[in-house]
Amino acid sequence: MTALANRRSCRSFQKKPIPPQILSNLLWAAAGVNSSSGKLTAPSAVNAKTVSILVVTSDGVSRFDAAQHRLIPFRTGNFSDVLGRQAFAKTAPLTLLFVADANRQKFAKSEEDRILYRAADASFISQNVYLFCAANGLGTVVRGAIDRNLLAEKLALPKNEVVVFAQSVGYPVK
Repeated sequence: MTALANRRSCRSFQKKPIPPQILSNLLWAAAGVNSSSGKLTAPSAVNAKTVSILVVTSDGVSRFDAAQHRLIPFRTGNFSDVLGRQAFAKTAPLTLLFVADANRQKFAKSEEDRILYRAADASFISQNVYLFCAANGLGTVVRGAIDRNLLAEKLALPKNEVVVFAQSVGYPVK
């Protein structure tokens, strides 16, 4: 109840990095494995697990492997210049990118359905992030004002992967 009462969007972050254990807990809360059957903390249409999380810091990009609960290095370098149109998007210490794999959406009957399921699945994950942040003194905001094509190009995403939206995370400026 406290996390729900404290859930807010935050657009002003301290430069303080997120400690590794907090990041680990955040990623588990977002979309980690929570059962012996491999189900995740966030629901997914037909359990297709279409959406994955790319973790972007000033050092580079990693992909969250929920099954192994680990980060897999994906790209090195600073990508802050393409993370969003708002100024705070470039300075937040952590950005989560929710990326949908179209190859995992064979169940969808149309492109309209694929878009809907991608957005729903990413939204479930995003809300988990919001609640974790509210419970742990972090600030966050989900962002749709991103150039998805530019992000995909700069990150050299495979053709089957689509950026759904981004979520900035950090310690709020008080």
